[in-house]
Amino acid sequence: MNEAHSTLQDLFNRIPRRHTADNVKEIYGILDAYEDVLKDMEADEKYGPNVAPLFEPLDNIRSTIKASNSPKASKKQKDDLFDEASGALKDEIEAALKL
Repeated sequence: MNEAHSTLQDLFNRIPRRHTADNVKEIYGILDAYEDVLKDMEADEKYGPNVAPLFEPLDNIRSTIKASNSPKASKKQKDDLFDEASGALKDEIEAALKL
């Protein structure tokens, strides 16, 4: 699982902190890649049972990113929501790295 660890670390390092249209696309891509790594880890009997809870927060993170891209939100709201989502994603990847 050393490959998974290095992939997770790479994803963690790529997480953007500021809201821009490009960063929204980037964080969605990171989320998808993270979910793929979790699926691979879940298939490994060594990690399987411990990985399942890591899938639960992903929908909330996606919802927060979507809300940060709402045309009705102010720039500050977009920044705050995006920062919340990116922080949550970092926390989740850190939890996966500790497995």
